Amino acid sequence: MALRDHPFFRELTSLRLPAEDYVIAGSAPMLAHGIKREIGDIDVVARGEAWKIALGLGRVSKSPLGPAQRVVLFGGDIEVLDGWFDYPVDLLINEADYFEGVRFLPLARTMEWKRTLDREVDREDIALIRDSLGGA
Repeated sequence: MALRDHPFFRELTSLRLPAEDYVIAGSAPMLAHGIKREIGDIDVVARGEAWKIALGLGRVSKSPLGPAQRVVLFGGDIEVLDGWFDYPVDLLINEADYFEGVRFLPLARTMEWKRTLDREVDREDIALIRDSLGGA
């Protein structure tokens, strides 16, 4: 299935966020790379106009992971955040990989934050990423 056909990505597209002002984080980069078949939601790290649009669509709350604020949309399918752990948002957007015109965190960066959380699911995902990168 193409990313644009996935229900979460159809919802994301409907928001009409400016592409230059966000990057997809969480486990969705693994979906984009074909490493994972299912994800529970899409984490969108936003700045500028994309963040302003999100603020107009829902209630702001504190993210459970790190110091960021978030807006939860579509019953939790999409979380728009104004930060991602301690990474500068501009850095994350600038270093992104592109799939179907959408920015995603690189797999190496995804492994970094998953190592930080060190939950069972994160350890499993790290192993999958390592395998896909040829043991890197």
